[in-house]
Amino acid sequence: MPSESWAELYPWQLDRASRTPFFRQIYAQIRRAVLSGALGPGTKLPSSRALAVSLGVARASVVAVYEQLLTEGYIETRRGAGTFVSAAVAGLGKQSHRGRAGDKRSFRSPRAFLEFERAQQHDERLPFNTGRTLIDARTAEIWRKLMQYAGRSLGAGDLGYTDPSGLPELRRCLCEYLRASRAVRCDPEQIVVTAGTQQAVDIAIRVLLEPGDEVWVEDPGYPLTYAQLLLAKVQPRPIPVDAHGLVVDAGLRMAPQARGAFVTPSHQFPTGVALSMARRLELLAWARESGAFLVEDDYTSEFRYSGPPLASLQGLDDDERVIYVGTLNKALFPGLRLGYAVVPHALLPDFINARYLMDRQPPSLLQTVVAEFMRQGHFGAHIRRMRQVYHEQRDALVATLVRRAPEYLDVEAPDQGMHLVAHLKRNDGSDIEIETAAHRAGIVVRAVSRFYWTAPARQGLMLGFSGFPRAVIVPAAVHLARTVAETTNSHVAAASATRN
Repeated sequence: MPSESWAELYPWQLDRASRTPFFRQIYAQIRRAVLSGALGPGTKLPSSRALAVSLGVARASVVAVYEQLLTEGYIETRRGAGTFVSAAVAGLGKQSHRGRAGDKRSFRSPRAFLEFERAQQHDERLPFNTGRTLIDARTAEIWRKLMQYAGRSLGAGDLGYTDPSGLPELRRCLCEYLRASRAVRCDPEQIVVTAGTQQAVDIAIRVLLEPGDEVWVEDPGYPLTYAQLLLAKVQPRPIPVDAHGLVVDAGLRMAPQARGAFVTPSHQFPTGVALSMARRLELLAWARESGAFLVEDDYTSEFRYSGPPLASLQGLDDDERVIYVGTLNKALFPGLRLGYAVVPHALLPDFINARYLMDRQPPSLLQTVVAEFMRQGHFGAHIRRMRQVYHEQRDALVATLVRRAPEYLDVEAPDQGMHLVAHLKRNDGSDIEIETAAHRAGIVVRAVSRFYWTAPARQGLMLGFSGFPRAVIVPAAVHLARTVAETTNSHVAAASATRN
């Protein structure tokens, strides 16, 4: 519905028992709606005839009101188009109320939400934002056709309440895909469709943990999972990560009674290392013997550039101690807002109930489209094409940084994923200072040191390459290399001046 038509839905009414004239009542309603922001700038008002009929008054009363509001600047007329809320005054009343000098009151949330690094919220167009995707013309056209077909074939099942676990046809497609591509052990009934990995992790926390419980998290690790655990009043215990992934022996020493572990074994966030087979077996043995559960976040499993995708940790689990979490938002596009969890049978009723209470069900129409996209074979073809595209984009980024900043950055091409980490070669630099300078230059990088909790932080920059064509990546990487050099040299000069 166009924004101009919202005024037709506004609850216009008159108090016929009041002694206040209809003219004043109508005037006060419109003025209040404009100043409060209920009718935003550019909103089209009903015609004087339509509003008069709606309120059961003479049209002359409404015409007089509009003339008064026009004179005072609340509304404006556009020849041949109608009457609209003026952009000059809309929302002023709301703003002035918030800013009253004598108002000592302030809103305080009953529960404080933690601040977290929000680099991903920068402008979508800015390289090297992370978690971004591309779709080619072929996928776009197929998607458009499937959406049109879904719209034409709307039925009662699309418009009403459905299974909170997700549509059976989508869960069946996901099950077949995960068995074949990730060696996941599952049946369709174990799959719960979510809004993405973030919601799946949130449900797992609610189902598995009580306030005060200890859980292992990777150090460095994904900041939003860490924040979710703190918000649930759980005690995250950072466990160091090395070249072979999570150091299980360290977890056994530091928090042997932990109730679970949250891990990214196929492509550790942010380092990109894979959890070795020996560590996987150690982790599963600990979970089995201690009664703990593991949450496997497999957030970019589709995009592996050398050899087939790594088998999942869940596929090695003989005791159903692993909740496997994945997303379609990175395989396709973030605006889709669909992910999934493969849940052990013992946890399934609680997991489904929690999902129902949080969000009732995933959107039916989008599930239908994705299921058909997968059933017809388009999903696998899309992944293969995008894997090649992202591979080329990764190589272009690596080659440019290696050529332009060899003295400052240590860059390795990751075997998997949608981002890479360029570590700073010199200890006298600051990745946070570079992050800030890059943002000023219109480039989004994320300081790797932000992702460490207790382990000694290593300086580096995380750069997403999946969402940007080569024509954007190369000049941006050149600019970034120059920014890294200038910022590092400036930092060194300032430190030298301080010492002297």
